[in-house]
Amino acid sequence: MTKKKSNDKNDNEKIIANNRRAKFDYEIIETYEAGICLSGSEVKSLRTSSVKLDDAHAQFTENNELEIVNLHISEYKNNAKISVHKENRPRKLLLHRREINKIISKISKDGLSAIPLKLYFNQKGLVKLLLGIGRGKRNVDKRDSIKDREWKINKQRTFKNFNH
Repeated sequence: MTKKKSNDKNDNEKIIANNRRAKFDYEIIETYEAGICLSGSEVKSLRTSSVKLDDAHAQFTENNELEIVNLHISEYKNNAKISVHKENRPRKLLLHRREINKIISKISKDGLSAIPLKLYFNQKGLVKLLLGIGRGKRNVDKRDSIKDREWKINKQRTFKNFNH
């Protein structure tokens, strides 16, 4: 019996954290996959999924680089006290220069926000961050998305009962 090889890129991803609130609060226009500069104790802590993406956002520095702010990675429990990392320190995002320039121009000119959507280990075991560029939703838009979600749930419920 042979194993089928899948060409799907997301098969070997191990999701560390999802920012479910981001898709509700923001209309996501574009997404970018970025690497992130971490210390060894932070990577060990991520393997135990002790991270919070709730208040995190990306901002650009004076050197025209992007960094993620308010990404809370808890301290690794079994770590030696010598190399303890700060939990909420700004972390540099690793992107190509042209991608950084695009993101910076959209943030500064168009008034959009850069929000982390997902933090995961890719196929090679590297930590990647899915960064979404989006516009904040108003309350009217949020109510519309709630109506759409409830309509889909009711429609599935109706079709399930109709087929039986």
